[in-house]
Amino acid sequence: MWIYEKKLQFPVKITRPDARMAKIMIEQYGGCDGEWGAAHRYLSQRYSMVTPEAKATLNDIATEELGHAEIMGTIVRQLMQGLTKDQIIEGGLEAYYVNHGFGVYPCSAAGVPFSAAAFQSKGDPITDLYEDMAAEQKARLTYEYLIDLAEDPDVLAPLRFLREREVVHFQRFGEALEIARDHLNQKHWFFQNK
Repeated sequence: MWIYEKKLQFPVKITRPDARMAKIMIEQYGGCDGEWGAAHRYLSQRYSMVTPEAKATLNDIATEELGHAEIMGTIVRQLMQGLTKDQIIEGGLEAYYVNHGFGVYPCSAAGVPFSAAAFQSKGDPITDLYEDMAAEQKARLTYEYLIDLAEDPDVLAPLRFLREREVVHFQRFGEALEIARDHLNQKHWFFQNK
């Protein structure tokens, strides 16, 4: 059970519509390394964690990733608000628009719908935590690429915030990995589960 605070973790106030940026920003909402997938990956993996600390870490970060999906969805929506027909066409957003209008739909920048096939939940805490650390690095790098392509300070500010949170998540998963590894070594888990 969660308590939902009805405000964004970081404010988003984009005043200039930009179809080109909306088209690429959707990547971090519903792309294979985006926030939608991260939240669901961690919520699925938390059940096989072997320590309360690791379970709590996955639950906490999954919850935050849902908030990040909300930020990215808000960015996409605000970038699309007020677009004209010509702006939609010039920005290359017409295929998305035909399928979803100005709705926020979980897909990649190339238009590939989100699929749970983009992540793993192997049931092995060490494997899953390594996957999570890699996922956070991929998300951080995607944010850096988006920052490279953005010019609007109203877009850049939340992207920089989200990139920094990916760094923190990577560090927290590293801590959880060490705790889980220590716990499993004490139980001689590695010798029993070759």
